[in-house]
Amino acid sequence: MNAPRATLIWQLPDWPNLQANDPALLPLLLDAREWLGRVRGAYSAAGLDPAAPATQDVWQQEALATSAIEGESLNPASVRSSVMRRLGLGEDQEAPRDERVDGLVAMLDEATRLHDQALDEARLCRWHAALFPSGYSGMTRIRVGQYRNHSDAMQIVSGLPGREVVHYTAPPSAQVANEMQRLLAWLAHTGAETADAPHQDGLVRAAIAHLWFESIHPFEDGNGRIGRAVVDLVLARDAGSPVRFISLSRQLLAERKAYYAALQQAQHGGSTDVSPWVMWFVRQLAAACQHACGLLDAAQQRSRFWVVHGAVALNARQYKVVQRLLDAGDGGFLGGLNAEKYMKLTGASKATATRDMAHLVEHGLLSVRGQGKATRYFVNVPGWDHAIDAGQGPPAQGS
Repeated sequence: MNAPRATLIWQLPDWPNLQANDPALLPLLLDAREWLGRVRGAYSAAGLDPAAPATQDVWQQEALATSAIEGESLNPASVRSSVMRRLGLGEDQEAPRDERVDGLVAMLDEATRLHDQALDEARLCRWHAALFPSGYSGMTRIRVGQYRNHSDAMQIVSGLPGREVVHYTAPPSAQVANEMQRLLAWLAHTGAETADAPHQDGLVRAAIAHLWFESIHPFEDGNGRIGRAVVDLVLARDAGSPVRFISLSRQLLAERKAYYAALQQAQHGGSTDVSPWVMWFVRQLAAACQHACGLLDAAQQRSRFWVVHGAVALNARQYKVVQRLLDAGDGGFLGGLNAEKYMKLTGASKATATRDMAHLVEHGLLSVRGQGKATRYFVNVPGWDHAIDAGQGPPAQGS
């Protein structure tokens, strides 16, 4: 039997007057704002536009991660191709097309690109329908493009049949329309920036909106993905830009257990002062910005590499391998490159692989370490040490 739970947040007398009043929140907001400024500054300095490769990477991370949080694994090639289509860059003809992926990417795009348009029930229901084009969630037929209306309790449950653990129970379906009307009215009012609208920091608003939406759990399925798209919309409004600078879902996936725990703590905390949740959320936002800055720095390093070496004549095999090493990043290609790995990546013979790599070394695209069977090759980017301690000789062979 499950242990008794504290009063659910939506059962509190002052629900849904969610607040974040802890003074400890202020320095966290200042830190997150500083990191957001760094990310935007890095994008501006790099001259990146919404279709730049670095931006595509963020899109792909967001789509893959927001689904992975829910335990759904998407085909990365399908996601990449769908993002390319959405950004007007054509598509990968070899990638399998998936309507679910296209629907997810369309939702993520609309949440940011049309951030200045009203978020209403019709829009949320379009997002939901896009996520479930077949009308099914797995093998189960669900109510698509509409709020839930079943009489059974909407519960967040884990565990095997007969040993389930109920983590949270949402408001009854009969209350959902009214609950959502209040949430959407609050979002419109606090984001209007009019004289009578109460001032509230946009990052705090994003955190509260997500908790509020997840606490209502208005749909039969897809609430997590839609709830994170709501966050994207609020953050885009706050930035006044449709550019997706960061992948917050990637950070939430990395902290998935803590993410669920923080939500559940707020939903059972016995108070509508949800400062602990907001502070946790803001910390994750700052961490996502730090990661984005790292990605941008790596993207600029790759660009500088090709500026330096762009005049070197490369065959398709060589270009593919060098780009693979660059994409892996500093130390990302475990154990370095050798002839066997080159052959596996390109299908070349050993003689051709050896000749190709020698050419790359001669023209400075690769550096070489070790001798004989211990010879390893590394992409020659200034500042990259490939996680090798020079005093310990060449790295061991990796996979």
